[in-house]
Amino acid sequence: MGTLVSFHAHPDDESIGTAGTLAKAAALGHRVVLVFATRGELGRSVPGVLAEGENLAVRRSAECYASAKELGVARVEFLGYVDSGPAGEPGAEAPYSFAQVPTEQAARRLALVLEDEEADVLTTYDDNGGTGDPDRIKVHQVGQRAGELAGVPVVAQSTTNRDWMLRGMRGLRSERGEAAPDIEIPDEAPAIGKPESEITHRVEAVEYAEQKRNSMRAHASQMGPDHFLLTMPDAVFAMGLGTEFYIVDEPPNPASAPDVWTDVFEPMR
Repeated sequence: MGTLVSFHAHPDDESIGTAGTLAKAAALGHRVVLVFATRGELGRSVPGVLAEGENLAVRRSAECYASAKELGVARVEFLGYVDSGPAGEPGAEAPYSFAQVPTEQAARRLALVLEDEEADVLTTYDDNGGTGDPDRIKVHQVGQRAGELAGVPVVAQSTTNRDWMLRGMRGLRSERGEAAPDIEIPDEAPAIGKPESEITHRVEAVEYAEQKRNSMRAHASQMGPDHFLLTMPDAVFAMGLGTEFYIVDEPPNPASAPDVWTDVFEPMR
């Protein structure tokens, strides 16, 4: 058995892009570890969810553990950096924000966890952070370097399959004659994910779709019960989010690949 470490910018980031991967790895007997760069203190909470005086960072931290329980995660760690907020906002330029932390410094902090866990696979994000978010871009930079420092055999960049997403949206529009509720995605979405031609691997996790949705529900301060991902019919949710996509620059030799890699990930072509 092996160990998969999944590195994320904020609480709830693990749920949409990688929860199926984490649940599948854990179900197959592998050790799964979640690491968050920040506690997401600049996130926008769902109205009415926080109790009077409740601290959002503390609440979001607790939600990480609830999400981890749903997915079978064995360990949750926080690197302790400050949330940068959205691109263009003052927080992203603040010298104390995660986005401004020297990459080498943060990478060494993450590498300590990777070395302690003897990680076989590390998941990060693609070079645009999947969405252009400053902290998610930093996760890519820090994760790539930390993987080098700790000698992790596989660093897999979680991404959105842009072509898959657009095909799905067009299908929904064709079927319904209108856009799906609360979703507006243009025909060209340069800030979201990567084209299918750049994606190297996928994880088929349809059978873990309910665990993935429960992971999302655990982040109640960010995703209310009326969130479009939580109100999708089960079949639509499984079809749209049951496959997760990754970019791996240097896939391991099959003869020496870690078990968790060969058990969970498969090539696109």
